[in-house]
Amino acid sequence: MFQPLKGVRVVDLSQILAGPYATYLLSLLGAEVIKIEKPGEGDWTRDLGPIKDLSAHKMGLGFMTQNAGKKSVAIDLKSEEGLRLVKEIVTGADVFVENFKPGVADRLGLGYAQVKALNPKILYCSISAYGQTGPLAPRPAYDHIIQGMCGIMRTTGTVEGGPTKVGAPYIDYATGMNAAFAIVSGLHEVRRTGESVHLDVAMLDTALMLMASLMTQHLSSGWVPAPNGNEAWSASPSSGAFETADGLLMLAANNDAQFRRLCNAFGRSHLLDDVRYASPGERAMNAAALRAELNAIFLTRTADEWETLLAEHKVPAARVRGLDEALAEDHLRARGITSEMTVTGEVDHTVHIPSLSFLANGQSVRAQDAPHRLGADTEAVLSALAIEPERIRKLREAQVIE
Repeated sequence: MFQPLKGVRVVDLSQILAGPYATYLLSLLGAEVIKIEKPGEGDWTRDLGPIKDLSAHKMGLGFMTQNAGKKSVAIDLKSEEGLRLVKEIVTGADVFVENFKPGVADRLGLGYAQVKALNPKILYCSISAYGQTGPLAPRPAYDHIIQGMCGIMRTTGTVEGGPTKVGAPYIDYATGMNAAFAIVSGLHEVRRTGESVHLDVAMLDTALMLMASLMTQHLSSGWVPAPNGNEAWSASPSSGAFETADGLLMLAANNDAQFRRLCNAFGRSHLLDDVRYASPGERAMNAAALRAELNAIFLTRTADEWETLLAEHKVPAARVRGLDEALAEDHLRARGITSEMTVTGEVDHTVHIPSLSFLANGQSVRAQDAPHRLGADTEAVLSALAIEPERIRKLREAQVIE
């Protein structure tokens, strides 16, 4: 198995999406992840998801997506004894991850300087909305707030319809991927120098890096992107969205070679002989005329027919699909993008947990262990720290642990 992080221990105090997704990726890479949760409640996402039976057992699908393979340890961080336990766990860890608002970890006694004093070689990762520094650092935010802040909504929408949010919480998950990348990089730095590292990962920073080309163009030239709707960023009239006989098709025929193959697929060689369309520049100057011709052609067949035909001619194109249609593709099953496992509520449920977003040696890297019940590993983790059974019993009676 591909387990480059085997032997790495991660203490995870993060909640909801970005932080837990980062540590989930580390778990898929072989790390041991100890998730610290609040007794009786756990991660807020344990209650979320369309399968009510699982949510009622605090195993909601909103939680499962980014928490498989982790150990769940339920400790009350508001108690002195609970904090003492977390600090004992931290002394044997390689990585510490938190996504509190800046300043909260310090007030708890689990800030970077405090954790570093306990473990001088710790890799400490802070994940927040706006980062640990800067005027906006104290502000809270969620994915949709950052979407409004970063500028993406004013490019995703249309002039007529106004700004539009991306449908999925993609900044949360991108921040999780960014944090996982930062942590893997930081582990190499700790091993290289023997010194601790504090990583500061921000959702807003991540969101802007997802728009790197737009950011560079604006800062370098003053250009401001306009609402782009479904059009391609290339602005080529032979790229973007086209209505077909039964739905929308996305097309990319930007350069001369692609445009030539597109015309051949159409059987419209006369377009290649038209001086108005002889080069990308000419096509841009005569965009309205070319677009009108292409629109008329695309309406003659279904989106599926065009997708198949254009693929045969090596022209990038795809019918616009719903998520259900996309996930039904044989291609994605062949790639192994999820793993199936059984989780029990009142009855058994088959759930699909995401794999790593790349293959290793031709194989998908999948979750091997279903998400754990709240507090399922508390006693085992504390016992591994050589904490006496009597102390564990008293902690449980005092509701410091679950």
